[in-house]
Amino acid sequence: MGEMTSEGASLSAGIDLSQFYQVFFEEASENLDNMEQLLLNLNIETADDEELNAIFRCAHSIKGGAATFGFSDVAELTHQMETLLDKLRRHELQPTSQMVDVLLQSGDALREQLGRHQGSGAAPVDTSELLLSIKTLVDGGTLDGSPAPKAAPAAPAAAPVAAAPAPAKPAGPVARQLELKVGPLSNPAQADNLVELFKEITDLGTIEPLDGGIAADGIRRFKVLTTSTDNDLLDLFTFHVAREQVQLSPLGEGYGFHEGAPGAPPEVKKEEDPGYGFFDDAPGVPVAASTGTEVKAVAEAPKPVAAARPAAKVEPRAGGGGMDQSTLRVSVEKVDQLINLVGELVITQAMLAQNSRNVDPGLYQQLSSGLADLERNTRDLQESVMSIRMIPMSVVFNRFPRMLRDLAAKLGKRVELVTQGEATELDKGLVEKITDPLTHLVRNSCDHGIELPAERLAKGKPEHGTITLVASHQGGSIVIEVRDDGRGLNREKLIKKAREKGIDAPDSLTDQEVWGLIFAPGFSTAEQVTDVSGRGVGMDVVKKNITQLGGTVEIDSAEGYGMKVSVRLPLTLAIMDGMSVGVGEEVYILPLSSVVESFQVQADTIKTVGGSGRVVEVRDEFMPVVELEQVFNVPRFDFEHVSSIMVVVEAEGGRVALLVDELLGQQQVVVKNLEANYRKVTDVSGATIMGDGRVALILDVGSLVRRSRH
Repeated sequence: MGEMTSEGASLSAGIDLSQFYQVFFEEASENLDNMEQLLLNLNIETADDEELNAIFRCAHSIKGGAATFGFSDVAELTHQMETLLDKLRRHELQPTSQMVDVLLQSGDALREQLGRHQGSGAAPVDTSELLLSIKTLVDGGTLDGSPAPKAAPAAPAAAPVAAAPAPAKPAGPVARQLELKVGPLSNPAQADNLVELFKEITDLGTIEPLDGGIAADGIRRFKVLTTSTDNDLLDLFTFHVAREQVQLSPLGEGYGFHEGAPGAPPEVKKEEDPGYGFFDDAPGVPVAASTGTEVKAVAEAPKPVAAARPAAKVEPRAGGGGMDQSTLRVSVEKVDQLINLVGELVITQAMLAQNSRNVDPGLYQQLSSGLADLERNTRDLQESVMSIRMIPMSVVFNRFPRMLRDLAAKLGKRVELVTQGEATELDKGLVEKITDPLTHLVRNSCDHGIELPAERLAKGKPEHGTITLVASHQGGSIVIEVRDDGRGLNREKLIKKAREKGIDAPDSLTDQEVWGLIFAPGFSTAEQVTDVSGRGVGMDVVKKNITQLGGTVEIDSAEGYGMKVSVRLPLTLAIMDGMSVGVGEEVYILPLSSVVESFQVQADTIKTVGGSGRVVEVRDEFMPVVELEQVFNVPRFDFEHVSSIMVVVEAEGGRVALLVDELLGQQQVVVKNLEANYRKVTDVSGATIMGDGRVALILDVGSLVRRSRH
């Protein structure tokens, strides 16, 4: 194996490796994410070989790529991590929380190093302290001087086989007997390549088929006698077969591979805990399986070697050698271009549909039928293309376990994180923009909501607090909830603070209105400003960011029991449901999610307030009237016309009645950015192209509500 590696290195000397950098950076990033999840899920009391092997393989994959491309700082740090992880999986050391901390810090350092190699312009990362800490742990010491725990005894025979032996090879390596499963394969003859491989490499060992080697499930089984490590074998096999189609497991004497055969290992099911724990003896939780709808193929870490038990808790990832055949890595720019083209297609189809209404279907039956098919196919294509940009909420939720672990340790709190609905999908553009507001809400819950352990026990609560993240579809929106079982909001404290800030807060306010006070700029009820809270990013910024995405945020709380923040967002930013209204010769689009109702009104029911403002009474409630004709200075040629239709719209907790000439109907519209294509226009959030080729403005309902307040 060593000879092959050096030969490969000499061959690569004449090749420009920079063309492969981006793939390496993406795969290294995914391996780091995978390693972080595995470390956070690791229960140091009951860590098994399978989990430790999976973590080792992540570091091993990064080291291999870094060494190939000449990133010596990355290779050096991962090499030291490998040494520690290798001792752990061979039971020479017992896992400790200090080791997990150091490995997590090493992962952070690797991200910075890789970012620098990508051209982030950051200064070189000083890893000397980290390397010293790792060396101390490898030598059996501790970082705080406490006695190191004794190493656990080696795992029994039923445990999974370690993926690689100790770096120092024993004098006489012992041949191992393994079962090799290859498949399922569409062409079972593919496995013959592996048989040829054993013939070509003399030191590899022997291979022979088991029970004829062919099964109805398309899997071929072989008996392998070898002194090579599992990792070395897998690396070789993936030149011929994708890694996820290869599985190695120990082969005992008398092991049968047919129904009723002796020696088959019983399946052992592990119970899953409901939440992540962020304290020493807390249980871990399995990461939710990905829905597999991401555009970018995951560059997955190698599969754990299977044995007498099912796969590891974390979904195994296919290794760098073999890409997952069911997914494809595509740049976001290409997807965005595809979405824009489909948007243009939708507009063209709407134009054809509008023009074809004047055609006699009796004379042009085939044309009408073709246009109907085009409309159906265009809508199906639009939905399929939009689904490409949809990614599961687990992408966002998976960032929080690490953050909460560090935060809880800093605050001296015991916190568990429970996530629900991770498979719920949201547009990629929204996911990127919602991450920061959600991060602030989660930090808020941990800092302000969850009490210290002693305080919780005094109140009769469990010592550890729980933060719950829930994502779900409701209608055409996605709702994300951040809940905690902490102290909740104090009504009197909020009103007092609001009055100190000069905000009008009478005692007659409802609970919902009082909770809404915390969205005021500069409003904070923290007793003292810490490095966790009070850093200038308040709840007002959270609300502003969510509102800009066309979403809403609501708070519900019960003092002493906790609070819940609900964020409601549209499913996508590119296409939305709208209601088109006519004013004079102009057409405007209202987001359908903001429309409450519409009705006809007589001119005499509109009242004038204070000489300039106008209001209308709707079911015992007076609301401001906004005349779109005046707001946008619409030219009018039918001077006797009186607008008699009102559309009630709602945004930012307020309602206004828009005075329009006619309702033209509702439709899906392709949102175009007006600011990028023209300039920013007050009270307008975007534009779209109608079926007749005219541009219609999409109104910013929040801006119209704010206008009415002033």
